[in-house]
Amino acid sequence: MATAERRSPNVILVVTDDQGFGDVARHGNRTIETPHMDRLHDDSARLTDFHVSPTCAPTRAALMTGRYDNRTGVWHTVMGRSLLDREETTMADVFAESGYRTGIFGKWHLGDNYPFRPGDRGFEDVLVHGGGGVAQTPDYWGNDYFDDTYFRDGDPESTDGYCTDVWFEEASKFIESNASEDRPFFCYVPTNAPHGPWQVPDEYLDRYIDDVPEDVARFYAMITNIDDNLGRLRERLGDLGIADETVLIFMSDNGSSCPYYNAGMRGQKGSPYEGGHRVPCFVHWSNRIEDETVETLAAGYDLLPTLVDLCGIEEPDVEFDGQSLRPFLEGADTTPPDRTVFVDSQRVEWPEKWKDSAVLTDRWRLVRGEMLYDIEADPGQAEDVADDHPDVVAELRRDYEEWWDDVGPFQGYSRIVVGTDEEDPVQLTCHDWHECETTPWNQGQILEGEAANGFWALGVANPGEYEIELRRWPAESGAPIDGLPTELTEIDYGSPGGGWTAHAESIDPDTAGILIGGTERTNPVPHETAAVTFVVDVEDGPVELQAWFEDDGEEHGAYFVSVSKV
Repeated sequence: MATAERRSPNVILVVTDDQGFGDVARHGNRTIETPHMDRLHDDSARLTDFHVSPTCAPTRAALMTGRYDNRTGVWHTVMGRSLLDREETTMADVFAESGYRTGIFGKWHLGDNYPFRPGDRGFEDVLVHGGGGVAQTPDYWGNDYFDDTYFRDGDPESTDGYCTDVWFEEASKFIESNASEDRPFFCYVPTNAPHGPWQVPDEYLDRYIDDVPEDVARFYAMITNIDDNLGRLRERLGDLGIADETVLIFMSDNGSSCPYYNAGMRGQKGSPYEGGHRVPCFVHWSNRIEDETVETLAAGYDLLPTLVDLCGIEEPDVEFDGQSLRPFLEGADTTPPDRTVFVDSQRVEWPEKWKDSAVLTDRWRLVRGEMLYDIEADPGQAEDVADDHPDVVAELRRDYEEWWDDVGPFQGYSRIVVGTDEEDPVQLTCHDWHECETTPWNQGQILEGEAANGFWALGVANPGEYEIELRRWPAESGAPIDGLPTELTEIDYGSPGGGWTAHAESIDPDTAGILIGGTERTNPVPHETAAVTFVVDVEDGPVELQAWFEDDGEEHGAYFVSVSKV
């Protein structure tokens, strides 16, 4: 299908979840089958020193904004610290403002409520799962990677097939519907695979199950399924006649969660060592980008300024932390930039200085502010040479101190807003509790009735009466507070180390309570009721909400709470 000449290229960004640098055959892995990733590798500019955050949501925040994740309020995957500050401009905002059609299909993980949902952040076409993964707490109850219910522009929609197949099929529909228009498109395909639970069709699992441990077999099978989908996507671009006018980027969000082969690197997902944050990144644009290795030090937050430059669109009024990589991608500049990159893995309520940090230069890696590695001589980071180079340590520590003073820590909370027309009622989940020792972030913990609690940081748009409804189970489960779901009483996660199985446990609370804006209320919990409702007056502005069920003195946080303006 021929298309009208476009002013700017289309952009497709594919981001896999937990796939490390070594989880691609072309990077030396002799076990995994990734022929389409390998071909894309060969056809692209290959960023071999490309770094992201060591975990999911922080990488996505930096990728979407071109800024350090800590600056944007995102340094964790739960606890309300995966909500991208509402003042940030996203990649989708930039493309939409430049006349692009925008779509996301897969994993968002930067907020499930207004004003943080992808539809609030520049995406016009949206099909996503909830939270940070399929079968996590904000996801539709009972999803298991097959024939699931996802959220289409905020509304639940049943789908057929395996999750990764669904994301690519929906992306292909989006691409086809825009291929013949003068308006270019930005298509974001962030898969939840190969993140656990490691569920995959048998036809893929059978390729590996007899040769490697089961957890590795499942992990690699999920990646091979992604590979097949990537191949079909590229073939479809060719059939539509738009391959040459489309920028295609493939990358991952952090180091491997199953480092069976780790390309000689130390560490894995979550680690400040190289294996935690150095990931594959291939940038393809026929006849415009050189198919060669680019060894310059680069980071995820470079991609937005790079795409603005490559696509020739207007640069937003944003102070990027990243820089355009266009000169390196087009082969015009092979000189390594004199730059320093900072990586950290916080995963706490408030950022802590030096916590799981890495300071990166073209040659050096300073880990946690103390250990120094010469990455050129020692790519496996086996020998700490800090004592031999105290001047380098001192210089990199000074760089970090300046960065810390500049970047953060982010002050306050990214607040979920209630009392608006954009989302009413607002469906809150314990995934976003603040100040909790344990966050029930997956549906297995919900089944087991984990006794934990925290509070939601809210912003009230309009004062007045609000109805606050407390549930132990999500509404779609149909289960009463003191009962169990009828169709889902066990979840097998099949994750690292053989996985774990969660079994449903009941509670029998007699009291439900809320604390909002300093006002505490309690109500009895009738037998076999699904929800307990409170009506309270709330002033506008910031407020904290906590909700619970009490069972013989033991308090269980209300995992699911609905807030609506009366």
